Amino acid sequence: MRTYRDALAYLDQFANYERIRSVQYAPETFSLSRIEQLLERLGNPHRAYKVVHVAGTKGKGSTCLMIESTLRAAGYRTGLYTSPHLHTFCERIQAHGRKIERSEVAALVDELEPHVMAVPGLTWFEIVTALGLLHFARKGVDIAVVEVGLGGRLDATNVVKPLVSVITPLSFDHMAWLGNTLAQIALEKAGIVKPGVPVVSAPQNSEAQQVIERVCSERGSSLVLVGRDWLYAPGQIDLSGQWFARMRPDWNQHFWPPPEFYWTPLLGRHQIVNATTALATLDLLRDSQLPIPLDAVDQGLRAARWSARMQVFSRSPLVVADGAHNGESAQRLAVALREWFPRRKWVLIFGASSDKDFAAMFDALLPLASRTILTRAHGPRAADPERLAELAVSCGAYVTVAANVADALNAALPGLEDCDGIIVTGSLFVAAEAESAWAAQVGGPIPETDD
Repeated sequence: MRTYRDALAYLDQFANYERIRSVQYAPETFSLSRIEQLLERLGNPHRAYKVVHVAGTKGKGSTCLMIESTLRAAGYRTGLYTSPHLHTFCERIQAHGRKIERSEVAALVDELEPHVMAVPGLTWFEIVTALGLLHFARKGVDIAVVEVGLGGRLDATNVVKPLVSVITPLSFDHMAWLGNTLAQIALEKAGIVKPGVPVVSAPQNSEAQQVIERVCSERGSSLVLVGRDWLYAPGQIDLSGQWFARMRPDWNQHFWPPPEFYWTPLLGRHQIVNATTALATLDLLRDSQLPIPLDAVDQGLRAARWSARMQVFSRSPLVVADGAHNGESAQRLAVALREWFPRRKWVLIFGASSDKDFAAMFDALLPLASRTILTRAHGPRAADPERLAELAVSCGAYVTVAANVADALNAALPGLEDCDGIIVTGSLFVAAEAESAWAAQVGGPIPETDD
């Protein structure tokens, strides 16, 4: 039998479009027929349990986590499939709140190999998706929360037949693949909508909302729209989390039903949108005859913790990391930093993937920074820090360059005053490397990695 590293090396032989973005996003390249053939050979494991399917640009992972955490608190055996991973491949596939074991990955790759060889043209993500869906069946999950990898319509996860389809906030990202307008992006994301299957959507730009509404109407799928059918309001905040309320739009006219109050450890007001979207999804699951007690909802939201999302590594000195990777995510991060840490001066450590809109992210983040350190994560898609520096300097920023994230943290610490903080952002990969580097710096537990 293969070792875990041998299994990852085998998977790496296949085209991985998380790393390679030079191909056309079209049925000629991305085809559901391949993974359907593979799953058929495996006995269609994805039909052995119920599914919630989640697409979107921002907040997919947080929304998936809150849904899964609540279902697990309600006593269900759960699966959680997300991407990308921060530190180890095993994070992508979780059953009953536990990452898949390395030995399980190796055994499943051995089992899949003859079937993979029988289906020409399979990609890395298609094989990994099949592996995850098979693992959930083997673990006897009752319901799996499955996050789309890219887009929706042509994504390998779109083979599932969900109880509820969910679309989180949409914005401009992966435009070379999904389109240059929000309408085009929305049409790709709304490709997960199945005939007659209810849909929950987070608040959207009007252009995107119109597309989602049209697709739902054409496919006979009811639509619950957060911001229209459910409202939300922020509450008290501190470094441990935040309170928020959810209510019906006409509650203040009839004072019934009363607002519901919840607490989440996830920081940033954008997480209230994700939480309200998760709550609306749980409502529809109840309508599908899945009992979910109110105390399980409270417990599930409280237990949902997600690395690299406004994650505070240290309060003194203040070190925060966030995986904001496009202009709108960076804007939301900037708003959250101003609210949670008023009057702070920031040392910005920034690195991004080469296909991102650096200018939009700098517009949001550079005004917060007293100085900026540009760096890169390990990996082929990381942007050259020198290229980033040219753009940042043209924006009037005071810039230095560090070869890697650990060096950037070391450069940020000297001279840091009590009123200062360090914010590490630009990509999930940079935030993940910062978590490992900071743990090594302070002698804390270093996250397990595949390196």
